[in-house]
Amino acid sequence: MGDYFQTIVDLDAGEAEAEELAERAVAWLVSEGIVLADREVCVLGQPLGHPPGPHWNRAVADDDPDGEPFDGLAVHTGPTVFDSGQDEPEAVTCPRCRTTTDLSDEGEGDLSDEDADEGEGAWPRFSAAITAWQDTGHADVTCPACARDVPLSEWLWTDDRLAVGRLGLEFWNWPELGDDFRARLAAVLDGHRTAYLWGKL
Repeated sequence: MGDYFQTIVDLDAGEAEAEELAERAVAWLVSEGIVLADREVCVLGQPLGHPPGPHWNRAVADDDPDGEPFDGLAVHTGPTVFDSGQDEPEAVTCPRCRTTTDLSDEGEGDLSDEDADEGEGAWPRFSAAITAWQDTGHADVTCPACARDVPLSEWLWTDDRLAVGRLGLEFWNWPELGDDFRARLAAVLDGHRTAYLWGKL
């Protein structure tokens, strides 16, 4: 059957503010009764997480029939590439020139002639940048279309399989999070842009 997770990623949190924003988000979630302040063993991948609070339903969609959450909230800070636990992303858009590059194995996307001659798709350059981002917190990818160097964290992923950021709130085995809740949480995060990923392990 597997474990399901939903992650809200702050796309704009800088290195100096990620921890403070994480503390603020958790404090708000606790004040709303959505999670409990005391942590316990209730998430995958981390020793401790915040279990659901008495008003967890304030976070979920009204029409979700899946019942109560049975795991908790994991908070991730630091340079992280969040994914859906499924397939690799299919495409990505350059924020400079707005060209979308195909990342699938089948297509070459908007590759330069040199890359096309080598028979190499665009995914390897992004994969290398992902590794560098997780190791150092900094990575650029040269756009195949406009040839400008773009920080990995600024690329626009065209599906819900990947997001790059320094703060992620990961809800394990919860009913679907509501749009209104996600908007209110974004407001707590200084109105930052957020990404929403849903995945299964």
